[in-house]
Amino acid sequence: MTRSQPRRARGTVGHAYSALNLRLALALFGLVTMTVLAVGAFAAGLAWLGVLCVLFAVVAVVDLVVIQRRRAARRREQPGARHSLFE
Repeated sequence: MTRSQPRRARGTVGHAYSALNLRLALALFGLVTMTVLAVGAFAAGLAWLGVLCVLFAVVAVVDLVVIQRRRAARRREQPGARHSLFE
């Protein structure tokens, strides 16, 4: 059992459970987008929308941490392997 994927996942080392590099790019996009929207919402006086955007930005940060931990585990299991954006 590999440590870079969740337990009971259908993926293997050769065929990943999820595209980690793509998830990383999408999580970064979400973090930047929600941060910009939060600043804009607070500037416009919509505090409830700003708080909601900050919560989504925190979720994106947590997702980034999880993704980076899985990528590090994959690097330990497959040293020297190069992965494209979609694997």
